[in-house]
Amino acid sequence: MQLPPDQTALFRADYLAAITPSGSFAKGTANRSGTDIDIFVSLRPETRETLKEVYDKLHDHLKGNGFTPRRQNVSLGVKVNGFDVDVVPAKRQDGYSQDHSLYRSKADTWTKTNVARHIDIVGNCGRRDEIRILKLWRNQKGLDFPSFYLELSVIEALRNTYSIGLSGKVVTCLTYLRDRFPLARVVDPANTNNILSDELTAMQKAVIASAAKNALSAASWDWVVK
Repeated sequence: MQLPPDQTALFRADYLAAITPSGSFAKGTANRSGTDIDIFVSLRPETRETLKEVYDKLHDHLKGNGFTPRRQNVSLGVKVNGFDVDVVPAKRQDGYSQDHSLYRSKADTWTKTNVARHIDIVGNCGRRDEIRILKLWRNQKGLDFPSFYLELSVIEALRNTYSIGLSGKVVTCLTYLRDRFPLARVVDPANTNNILSDELTAMQKAVIASAAKNALSAASWDWVVK
């Protein structure tokens, strides 16, 4: 594939560290109704472009190759042969760790995080079934609730909870979202300066809490999630 000259630096092999699955797919918390796969594009620290330039150039490159990329917070969403794919460009902060800098388009700034650690935390949390159900509920109710924020909320809601069945654990999660979630402070475990709970406004959190309240008063599970 021949790239335009002004985009060559972004895709040069000596700047590309790795391309790996990430997000819900890699964590084992994906549903068919959500994004099919997240692709994490890791660039080496010596990449010359700024994070915004990387994000914008990737957008233009995808568009120039026949896709219709959607600008999301830290990713670009595209359709590939009927599948939803989120592409997350990032620059490694050094050559020794998995710490990366990501561009946050909504705030026009950047954030430090460690996607490999996210995958490890969620993938090994023992709460993947509950997370998948809550994601189905989120998607079917049309709620704005970022996936990693939701995953950490479920983990917190079920902390030290093991003796009840799956339905009881989902009820515990919904109760947490109704009662504690709106004021809960949730931080990125890979960077405590990254406050995930700041990604939603008080009004957006109230909408989630209200949806959880409605779910808890539903007459049957069919009214909650299908």
